[in-house]
Amino acid sequence: MLHALSLRLEFGRATLPSCGVALPDSFRGRPRLDPARCDQSCHECEQACPTGAIATGPLRLDLGACILCGACEQTCTTGAVVLTNDPRLAVNRREDLVLAGEDLRMATALDVESRRVFGRSLKLRQVSAGGCSGCEAELVATGNAIFDLGRFGVQFVASPRHADGLVITGPVSANMREALLETWRATPSPRLVIAVGACAISGAVFHGSPQALGIPEECPVDLYVAGCPPHPLTVLDGILRLLGKMQ
Repeated sequence: MLHALSLRLEFGRATLPSCGVALPDSFRGRPRLDPARCDQSCHECEQACPTGAIATGPLRLDLGACILCGACEQTCTTGAVVLTNDPRLAVNRREDLVLAGEDLRMATALDVESRRVFGRSLKLRQVSAGGCSGCEAELVATGNAIFDLGRFGVQFVASPRHADGLVITGPVSANMREALLETWRATPSPRLVIAVGACAISGAVFHGSPQALGIPEECPVDLYVAGCPPHPLTVLDGILRLLGKMQ
């Protein structure tokens, strides 16, 4: 018992994101592009990308389709593409995920009235619309003792009738589209939609499949959380920015 207490005291406070613990350099986070270093006659990074997220001439990268596999960085001999260990990958608009060398325009807060409604207590219903369970597992991790999403008043609930919004993962398969729409209709207004993971945002490796339909237009997305799967810190950062709780 004393040994266990000693280890716990030695571990210290590790609740994130407030304690400032840095992620390891090996962590694959937000890509950094340097178009000036790109050899536009070389298309090896394009050919290596499994989702078609990157293109040259000019250099651009669709973070919504990127699965952070690192293939572009490994094949780029000029250093025009580098994956940093920055986990901040959430934005408000789909077009903000397309990078061309500029910094990522990260998510901003909802309007004053929406923050008044959702800011103190946000209940979310998660819908796995054909996902592989990777994003789902990371969402579960947001509730553990390290990340503890609940301390910010954000909780996942069992019924959409008790929810303020939906968290959608997966490419929205044909078999799940109607179920997702029914869940959306059952969620009382006003309501939010958060798309988590490359599959939900673009289809990722399933893009082009007749079975991957994408999030229906009837469900307008308020927050896009990129990654494959997004780290719990990425999810926390996006939601807290949306609620105006993080600068």
